[in-house]
Amino acid sequence: MRPTLRSERGSALVELTWLGVLLLVPMLWIVLSVFEVQRGAFGVSAAARAAGRAYALAPNDALGQARAEQAAREALADQGLGEEPATVTVTCTPDPHQCHQGTSVITVRVGARVDLPLLPDVLGDQPPSFALDAEHSVPIGQFHEAADEGL
Repeated sequence: MRPTLRSERGSALVELTWLGVLLLVPMLWIVLSVFEVQRGAFGVSAAARAAGRAYALAPNDALGQARAEQAAREALADQGLGEEPATVTVTCTPDPHQCHQGTSVITVRVGARVDLPLLPDVLGDQPPSFALDAEHSVPIGQFHEAADEGL
């Protein structure tokens, strides 16, 4: 009895299709994740700049903290990260209790996290995320705008 030869005609197309699926799906996820993290990095950087400016333009430290947090939330929302929790930390040098005096330097640090896309909930309670933070320093000059004193 002679063995019959099976034709392999069309098998390359099937192999290429499966190989393409197995390689392109993870590559697509990697590209989407990189874009999501980059968007988050832009958002956190913009939030730190906006928060620093808002704090520096406020008349006092208490109002400055509230304005900095609001500015950071708005800047993150502009980048589509509004639902993500963010931390806004303000420090001042040389005197941490008088940020709006003389030659102080206000440093604002904004931290947030970005969830990686397209991962199912079966991988854990929380989706995998990427932590991001940005820092921005704003010097307070020696010369401030004086209140209108009857000029």
